[in-house]
Amino acid sequence: MPLVAPDPPFLAAGRTDEVAAIILGAPLDATESFHSGTREAPRRIRAVSDVLETFSPTLGSDLAQLGLVDWGDVSCGQDVDAALAAIADAIEDACGHGLPLLIGGEHTATLGAVRGALRRHPGLQVIQIDAHADLRDQYDGLRTSHATVMRRIADAVGLDRICQYGIRSGISEEFELARSCLHSGADLVLTRQVRDRIHTRPVYLTIDIDVLDPSCAPGTGCPEPGGPNFRELLSFLYSLQDLRVIGVDVMEVLPAADVNDITSIAAAKLLREAALLFASPKSKAQSPKSRATPDV
Repeated sequence: MPLVAPDPPFLAAGRTDEVAAIILGAPLDATESFHSGTREAPRRIRAVSDVLETFSPTLGSDLAQLGLVDWGDVSCGQDVDAALAAIADAIEDACGHGLPLLIGGEHTATLGAVRGALRRHPGLQVIQIDAHADLRDQYDGLRTSHATVMRRIADAVGLDRICQYGIRSGISEEFELARSCLHSGADLVLTRQVRDRIHTRPVYLTIDIDVLDPSCAPGTGCPEPGGPNFRELLSFLYSLQDLRVIGVDVMEVLPAADVNDITSIAAAKLLREAALLFASPKSKAQSPKSRATPDV
């Protein structure tokens, strides 16, 4: 499995004998339809992560004490099928060591990640946080693209194992199809009904940064007005704390369109908080339920 060494590595990532979380980059940028350039996101997010502290005051935990490693980037060219296969292999491997945290790259890469996670967790549920439904069967003549990624994931896991949050854009056929999802809507609220259905099952969490209002995240390829602010998104992330999250990605950051790196920094902070929320440090044997529930 070819990996490109990170330069620099993500915040606080280093050599450790007790691995709890693994950073991986997926610089896939082959099917973007409006603005391209997401291939630069893993490198830029790693670089700006240094502006953040390793300590999360909300969670009362420190990334430096977690056991975080950065394996580098999966080699992704323009052959989408080959890239997805490589991403699947990397995620499958990472799931055997700790919590994989994937940095995109276009959202299509999530299909590879889900395929890899499914090999370890056959009962996988998928939570999608996104402005777009991404349920088209094809887009620009392609069946596998950033606009069809959730449709292809549905082919693998079934619509009834997908929960969509933040959705406010799509064609009518997508919204009709979304009725078959376990949940689909513009809200950022995990209802008790959904929580009771999935709380014991493995969950893969995918975050498209364009879920945020463009005023909070201008650096993305398909901005969609009317989204939540960063604090609202972070609050929703914290509300997932007691779920069995086995993998996380943050996708669709476009550094060339960013302003003062605010989108890349937002992505880096989401990754920091996700690592502290969902990874299980072996030395501490601390389960998510033993942590105080964040109040933001």
